[in-house]
Formats: sequence, structure tokens, C-alpha cells
Amino acid sequence: MQITLDAPLDMHLHLRDGEMARLVTPCSARTFAGAVIMPNLVPPVTNAASMQAYAARILQAANGCDFHPYMTLFFKNQTRQELEEARAHPLFFGIKLYPAGATTNSEGGVKNLGDTETTLHIMEEMGIPLLIHGESHGFVMDREQDFLPVYRHLATRFPKLKISMEHITTAAALDLLDDHENLHATVTLQHLLITLDDLAGGMLKPHLFCKPIAKRPADRDALLQAALSGHPKLMFGSDSAPHPIHKKECCGCAAGVFTAPLALAKLAETFSRHNALHNLQAFVSGNARRIYGLTPPAKTITLVDTPMTIPAAYRGFGQQVVPMDAGHTIGWSIA
Repeated sequence: MQITLDAPLDMHLHLRDGEMARLVTPCSARTFAGAVIMPNLVPPVTNAASMQAYAARILQAANGCDFHPYMTLFFKNQTRQELEEARAHPLFFGIKLYPAGATTNSEGGVKNLGDTETTLHIMEEMGIPLLIHGESHGFVMDREQDFLPVYRHLATRFPKLKISMEHITTAAALDLLDDHENLHATVTLQHLLITLDDLAGGMLKPHLFCKPIAKRPADRDALLQAALSGHPKLMFGSDSAPHPIHKKECCGCAAGVFTAPLALAKLAETFSRHNALHNLQAFVSGNARRIYGLTPPAKTITLVDTPMTIPAAYRGFGQQVVPMDAGHTIGWSIA
């Protein structure tokens, strides 16, 4: 059995910078036509100049692969002039809003959402998408649930602003998609497959730790069913987030799951197992292209039901990163 995907897209990707980006960028660039690149570097990507420089480094790291980085800015109450300068760049995609301290390298994020309205009005007028890491600072299992009223408020207050609920993890967030025309969502590979029990039910598995944290079986099952059924407002966003091994296997484990090299093969295996391969194209490209009007590079990727063993680690440029399911054999691979 096999499937050929037309221009697969990863709508939420961390490539980091420097030597780490040189290691991990080809893992995405070889198998995806494009990806929405997160801006939470240190310092963050907040303006057109830093975005253009980062895009150039990504394209260099892609090492000749036909790959379109859809670039984002870190929300910092940008002015109209700053947004116009960013929008003039052909690789610009949207703005990513992080609540301050909600996840990796987000300390400079938004502390008071009431202060964002001027920029959001300009974004709505200019047609610039807003991507949100939607978590509060409450109890870890409830942080996404607590943030849902904020999504409702923003969707109502700015009805023409295209809003993406990033890496949703709950059935409640999924239900919210049906209530507002301008809400869309991404979901990761790991949140389609694991629960909190997989992370911490036995021995702690640091390479499954991410934010938002994995939730309950009912949440996982709802997200998986939505993806398998071709939900028109749900898009694949890996949130693949590499960290050096010494920052994962340690006290104070960094949040992030590295899935880029295996994402498409694992998705093909999952959709095939549920007799839903016919909906994989929409999930990994079709929905995003329709929602955002994207025209990615012409690129096809064929996956086959031939087993593949996932490496114990990816090494290079002085870096070492452990992927999800390291050392395990999965049923599908890239042809």
C-alpha cells in the first residue's frame, strides 16, 4: 500500500537557530513543501529585518531542498508601519502571540491581552493571520480549557481576523471550532497518539514532554477522530521542537517533542490503521491551503507501508536530538 501526498505542509514548526537549525531543518525540508516557522528565538523575531535574516538562515540550512518557510513575527504590539514592512516580504505569513512565560522562550510575550487590541485591529484590517499559544497560567491540565474564553472573545471582537488555535489538546477546543467561522486549529502528531499516562503514568518519558501537556484519553480520541474524518478547520502542525539531549534528560526537562523526521510516516501509519488514508491529504495540506490561500512549491512525497526504524538520535554540527519513538520500528516510511 502507498499514498502520494501533494505539497505536504507543517503549519507549526520550530527550527531553532545556529547549529541546531543546521541539523534539524533538512528533516523537515526533505519531506514538506513548506512550514510555518515559529519566532520564539532568543532574542525573538519581532520585525521585518530579523525575520528576513532568519529566513535566509533557514533557506541556507535547507541545503537546496524545495522548501518554503512561512515566517512569523513574535507578537510585540507591532505598529502599522512594522506590519506593513513585514507583509512586504514574500515569506511573511502571520503573527504568533505567546502569553508571557507560557512555554519555551516566551518570557517576552503578552502579559495583558487588553493591550493587544490596537495591533489586532490593524492585523484584521490588513488580513494578517493571528496564531496563538492558548494557555493560561493555571493548573497544568486546565490551562487550555481556561484559555478558551479568550479565544471566544477574540473571535467575536475581531470577526474578520483569521485566528489559529495552536496545537490544541482537548475535545473542548475542538468543539469551539464549530462556534466561530474565523477560528481554525492545528494539532500535533503526539497529541493524536498519546495521553498524560504515556508521559508520566510509569517511568517518566522526557522526550514526550511538551506544552501544552498531553491530556486524557477522551481528548486524544476526539482529536484523532477529527483528523481522521477530515475536519475542514483542522490542520497538521507538528510543533516539532528540538532540544539538545542534555536539556531533555535532566532536572528541569525542556518542553518539546522532536517529530519532524517521522511525522509523515507516522501519520500515514495512523490513518492507514483507521482506514482513513483518503483524508490524509486534507489534514497535511489541503485544509491549510484552502484556509490561507497558500500556493506552496510543487512537491510530492510518497509513503509506503514498509517498516522503518526510527534512529536513537539525530546527530550533527555538535548537536544531538532524540526523536519521539526513538529506536522503535513503525509500519510506514518515505519511499
